[in-house]
Amino acid sequence: MVLGKKAALAALSVVSVFSASAAQTASGEQTKLSEDPTKVVTQFGASYSDELRITGSLSLGAVKKLNASVSANGDEWRVGGSWLFDIGIVNFNFGKQSYDQGAERTTYSVGTFMPLSYFDIAPYGWQIFAMGGYSHVDGEIACLAGQGACLTTEIPGPEGWVLIPNSSDGGYLGAFALKPLSEKWTLMTAAAYSVGSNDYSGYFAAIGASYQFDKQQSFKLFAATEDSDYGSDQNLVLGYTYQFN
Repeated sequence: MVLGKKAALAALSVVSVFSASAAQTASGEQTKLSEDPTKVVTQFGASYSDELRITGSLSLGAVKKLNASVSANGDEWRVGGSWLFDIGIVNFNFGKQSYDQGAERTTYSVGTFMPLSYFDIAPYGWQIFAMGGYSHVDGEIACLAGQGACLTTEIPGPEGWVLIPNSSDGGYLGAFALKPLSEKWTLMTAAAYSVGSNDYSGYFAAIGASYQFDKQQSFKLFAATEDSDYGSDQNLVLGYTYQFN
């Protein structure tokens, strides 16, 4: 495809504006809270709930980064990337999650965190990030043979559970919020609801706090609950993060 002269000049103008924005963004990363989802930095972390999980991100400049996480036994993982804009950050991810009775799902998603402070919305000092996006899910749902929609010719396991293939296309909406209490302590909360084809639905909610030891190290503790057609999970999560830049 060949750009016309006006289109080429417009493209150059956009690149120039974006480059200037990127330079401003780089200097502003250090002022963001440690748990800010729009922060583009290189960091390493570990968390524990029912098992150990390793997480990390690799900054590729002022506006791009790679993200990854994996559980200790490797049965749950996520990889993706992020691109920061003035009005928010766009995330691309795919990953796998496991549930009880052998149920599992692989999710492909693209979504965004948009800081409402961009619109001068920060009630009582809360930093709120609207989040939403599209996701495609492939997996297997565990159900008891012969009950409800669980009609299959598969031979059930010892406890009567069978795995039914399932896929869905849909979206999610929610919010993530931070409330600084002091230079060290920050409250955190999040909630999201998802819907999709084949009558898929689910929700996620979490609340907790983080503590900033210094400019590089932080600790967090939060409770989270999740429920969907694939299963439910409730966890108390302890986490540690080290920031390299």
